Amino acid sequence: MAHTRLSQLFRVVSQIPISPKFSICDSKFPNIFSTLKCSISTSTKLCDLSEFFDAKENWGAGEVKSGRSWTKDDLRIKSNEDLHKLWYVLLKERNMLLTMEEEAKEQTKFFPSPERLDKVQDSMKNLEEVVRERNKAYYMLETGKDGERPVEENINPFGFKSTRKLYEFPVPKQMNKKWQENRVQYNENDKDVQDFQIKYREKNTWKKGERRREISIM
Repeated sequence: MAHTRLSQLFRVVSQIPISPKFSICDSKFPNIFSTLKCSISTSTKLCDLSEFFDAKENWGAGEVKSGRSWTKDDLRIKSNEDLHKLWYVLLKERNMLLTMEEEAKEQTKFFPSPERLDKVQDSMKNLEEVVRERNKAYYMLETGKDGERPVEENINPFGFKSTRKLYEFPVPKQMNKKWQENRVQYNENDKDVQDFQIKYREKNTWKKGERRREISIM
C-alpha cells in the first residue's frame, strides 16, 4: 500500500510544470498531501526477552492448538522473497519453542504440545529442500552443473562407506603434516576392526530376527 501511494506521489509531481509563476496551491493541482493520507506504518517492535517465550494465554495450558507443517508443494508456489521471510518466522518460532521446552524441564513441568517443534523443524527442512531445488535448476540452466558442493566417498576407520562434503583449506592435505598424523585410516587387516564388524553384523541379524518374530506374533 505504501509503495502504491509513493508511486502516485511521483506521478503527480512529474506532471507539475516547471514555471516560476506556478504555486503548489494552484487550483489546477489539488493538494498532493491531502490525497496521500495513508502513512507508512510498521508492526510493533519488541526487543525484550518476551520474544523468546510463548503467548501468556498458553502458559500452563495442557494443549496448544497448531496447524500442520509446511509441505514442499505449499512452498514451491511461494516466491523467493516469501520463502526468505518464512524462514525467519520459523526460526523465531523454533527458538521460542526450544526456550519453552528448556524452561519446562527446569521447572519439571509438562511441555504442552511438543509436536509443534517437530512441525517447525519439518517445515524448515522442506523449505531448505525447495530452495536447493531452485538453486540446482538455476545453476543447471546457467552453467550446466547443479551447483552443489562436491562430495567424496570414503571408508571410515570402522570399515563403513560414507560420503563427505569437500571443503577448501589454506593448506593442501598432502602438505598438512598435522592432519596426516591425526588421520585414522581404515585397515582391513586390523583385528579390532574385524571383531567390530562381526559383532555389528550379528547385532543387525538379531534385530531382523526380532522384527520377524514380532510380525509373526501380530
